[in-house]
Amino acid sequence: MSLIRKDRKTVIGILGGGQLARMSSFQAIRLGFDVAILEKTANSPAGVLTKYEFVGWVDDEKVFKKFIDKSDIITLENEFIDYRYLEMIENSGKLVIPSSKTISLIQDKFIQKKTLSRKKIPVPEFLEIKSHTTYSELKKFLGNKFVIKSKKMGYDGYGNATVENQKQFSESLTRLSARHSESYAEKFVNFKKELAVMVVRTKKEIKTYPVVETIQKNHICHTVIASADITEKLKKLTLEISIEAVKAISGYGIFGIELFLDEEDKILINEIAPRPHNSGHYTIEACTTSQFENHIRAVLNLPIGDTNLIKPFAVMINLLGKKNGVGIVQNYNEALNDDEVHLHVYGKEQSRVGRKMGHITLLGDDLSEIIRRAKKNERRIIL
Repeated sequence: MSLIRKDRKTVIGILGGGQLARMSSFQAIRLGFDVAILEKTANSPAGVLTKYEFVGWVDDEKVFKKFIDKSDIITLENEFIDYRYLEMIENSGKLVIPSSKTISLIQDKFIQKKTLSRKKIPVPEFLEIKSHTTYSELKKFLGNKFVIKSKKMGYDGYGNATVENQKQFSESLTRLSARHSESYAEKFVNFKKELAVMVVRTKKEIKTYPVVETIQKNHICHTVIASADITEKLKKLTLEISIEAVKAISGYGIFGIELFLDEEDKILINEIAPRPHNSGHYTIEACTTSQFENHIRAVLNLPIGDTNLIKPFAVMINLLGKKNGVGIVQNYNEALNDDEVHLHVYGKEQSRVGRKMGHITLLGDDLSEIIRRAKKNERRIIL
């Protein structure tokens, strides 16, 4: 059955109106489709792009129904929506990509780890934390230093804590319980590099983007280097593991796979995101078809575009808020002074220190040179 309307523009509903929805919406509109956006506040980065902006959330039955009725097919920009709301959409006769089943295996990160582990996909060792679990019990299995993670609602370092003693363990559990009531513990990985892969899958095909290296700043992805400086053997293994991970969760659509390369050259999956991902923003200029266009293609079960790099190297740096105030670039002349820099501003009304406000990308033949230039440009942009 075709997912494309022949009598009018197909409307793709997106749950969430942030920068990921915005960049996917740009591609949907470019391909001739309309988008409907459901977001809690008006004039969201994606909501301003469409006349079909619905202000509210999935727990607002009236607004949620209007959004569903307007959409021909529905996707999402984050995995924090209770999968039972996605089941409601599916029960109404509308497709959700990725499905409620896939989201049910991802949004609880303990369930995610168990699902991958059962399929023999390599992940760090992990244990559930119950009400009576002590630091001493966990350290017998995971070592003196390990990571506590909220089962749900964790991202960009929120919902994680590294602990090395009982005091840190108790304090971290108290703090993390404010995000979600349940947690689990994971072995601390001494990694050489953090890697990421975008995987795009339809009922007909599956493709991967290059393996990239990600560099964090205060637990937030700051720099992405494409492709990662690792052996071809390790790249091949990383891609194979990433594909198997998507299959393990019955995943269709686009997925960001975060991985560790540890000190013994083992590849371990850190987390899966069932949506476009920060580590894939470089693809807008650096690949034949961006992650956002392939997100739209995959949702509609259309042929997947080419995912190869068009230059030997690409570097993406996030523009994190440097001040609290209006979310507007304060120095466009300086920001655009390098005529090969690709600047993206997300349209958020307010900037906060450390908030993701945009990104820049540079392509080239000399990796060290484009890294140097990207860092120089990031430092001078005031946003």
